[in-house]
Amino acid sequence: MSGSTGLGMWFILNQMTLTEDPNWPRAKAWLESNSSTPDIEVVGVRAHQTSISPTNAHLTPDAVREALQRYSTYNLSQDVDVQDLKVKDLGNITDVDFFDGEANVLKFISEHHNPNALLVALGGDNSITYSVMQAINNNDLSNAGLITFDAHFDLRDGISNGSPVRRLIEAGLNPKRIVQIGIADFANSKTYAQRAKDLGVTVIPRSEIHKSTIPGIIKNAISIAGENIYVDIDVDVCDRSVAPACPASVPGGITANQLRLIAREVARYKQVKAIDFTEVDSSKDSTDHRTTRIVALALLEIAAGRLRQYSA
Repeated sequence: MSGSTGLGMWFILNQMTLTEDPNWPRAKAWLESNSSTPDIEVVGVRAHQTSISPTNAHLTPDAVREALQRYSTYNLSQDVDVQDLKVKDLGNITDVDFFDGEANVLKFISEHHNPNALLVALGGDNSITYSVMQAINNNDLSNAGLITFDAHFDLRDGISNGSPVRRLIEAGLNPKRIVQIGIADFANSKTYAQRAKDLGVTVIPRSEIHKSTIPGIIKNAISIAGENIYVDIDVDVCDRSVAPACPASVPGGITANQLRLIAREVARYKQVKAIDFTEVDSSKDSTDHRTTRIVALALLEIAAGRLRQYSA
């Protein structure tokens, strides 16, 4: 049985056993409500063909949507119900790889995205950060900032899931408005570390996350990135035990709770205009589908954070 077939069968069998309770609304139904005036929009960007490592990451957006069936809409600790946030699922952009595919992303988002809504892009590999950020800025990055949560710099040469940050800089993004959080030891080369330093990128290594508070780190990152911020959450920033479906995740990464807090906290800032989740290959997930499920939970945390925005 192939990975994708096994994934589909797992969801079918599990959904057959779920009971329905009108007093326990499911998050999947919330996403499917499709408001005409959304506060938040979700779009699948199914990139996978230029990945350095072979991946079926294009299957992940639909897997995340299905995983929402396992969750309610109520965040107890924040005392918010995401049903109070209007949402619209824009569906998937399918042909998104290489230059023609990136043009399709720009066209789709320009035609379907409401700029007043927070856009959440479900990847797909990390190449989508380049195309989606370009799209929400209409190919003008002169007033944009970028925050990445990632084990890697993504400053490689060429066009791949390892090059979006370099490509964005070459397209006009000011590197001094880039903050990279979670960069891992033994997952990068000295050459790319020096490249980031020479460009003036602010780098917060993974070790600093364990020493500081998530809200404090994000507040500082927001002050550097400025206005009109794009947030890239490459899930391989997580510990390997949390994200086995990320080909490049390694031991020593952040916890599931830290990822959820990151998603909620960045969404609280009005300066953040778009967030993506990348590098999950749902066909390679563990039998309990923990990686797909944590992305679904992080999506709900974004909604909870948007309902508790900072006033300034």
